[in-house]
Amino acid sequence: MKRKIAYLLSIFFIFALVIGVYFTYLKISVKQGTIKILSSPGANVVINNQSVGKTPYEDTVDIGEYIVKLIPDAAEASDSASWTVKVSVYQNTLTFINREIGAQDLSSSGVIFSVKKMEAKPEKKGTGEIEVRSEPDGAIVHLDNEEQGIAPLILSEVQEGEHELAVDSPGYFRRSQKIKVESGYRVIAEYKLAVDPTYKKIDKEQAEEDRIKEEEKKKEEEEKEATGSSTIKPTGSTSSATFTISINETGTGWLRVRSTPGTTGVEIGKATPGDEYEVIEEKNGWYKIEFEAKEGWVSSTYVTKVASDE
Repeated sequence: MKRKIAYLLSIFFIFALVIGVYFTYLKISVKQGTIKILSSPGANVVINNQSVGKTPYEDTVDIGEYIVKLIPDAAEASDSASWTVKVSVYQNTLTFINREIGAQDLSSSGVIFSVKKMEAKPEKKGTGEIEVRSEPDGAIVHLDNEEQGIAPLILSEVQEGEHELAVDSPGYFRRSQKIKVESGYRVIAEYKLAVDPTYKKIDKEQAEEDRIKEEEKKKEEEEKEATGSSTIKPTGSTSSATFTISINETGTGWLRVRSTPGTTGVEIGKATPGDEYEVIEEKNGWYKIEFEAKEGWVSSTYVTKVASDE
């Protein structure tokens, strides 16, 4: 009797072992990833021409490319436009979509994050990469509130863990999203920015008028100097300022002042929105100002010329 029980138990154990190995093999051999979709307002989700549900949506799918279409719920936003995008899903990773659906493309924004294994192991242990793309091109990229450069770009040796990734561009609303970086993986971040209708640009006619006024003012000063009626320049001034600028809101609460004109210049301080400075020199879209007893450069993109009282 005991032998019979032992025999049955051994058969059961072998059967359970075979089943376990089988399902483990299936899990390893099946190449799948996860796709997660959020939207505001809520929307119907269509993947590869098949309706699969509504946002928020999450499911495990085979790796590969998918055509995702979001159709806003008419009950929530009848004037919102539907949106279609192609995304990639990689093995054992998450592809994340978060879309703010506006009445038209210009007023819509969102992010798409997809994660894939790096082609080569990172040189620095415990780091990964972030590849940033933007619409429009040339948006400024910030990682944990530190300016990194202009999109498109690849950030290497990013410490694994959670980070804040933000993108902004003049005339568009800033977009920020939490992001998780894992060692040995690259996060591909695609940002779509919405147009800020309140943003004011200096048109060409206004710019030309300002240039003419500056030339006239400079000519008047030269004539005064020639007749000896000019005012004495303050000691230490390298050249007379031709106009005054005011620092605009940047979304961060400050604007970097750099040692040289360009994003590669070393930061020497932060100017506060609303502060005004006289321009000492202008070069390639950058203005030299006197900042805290030092001379530094600020981008003309984030400033406004102050109208003359004359």
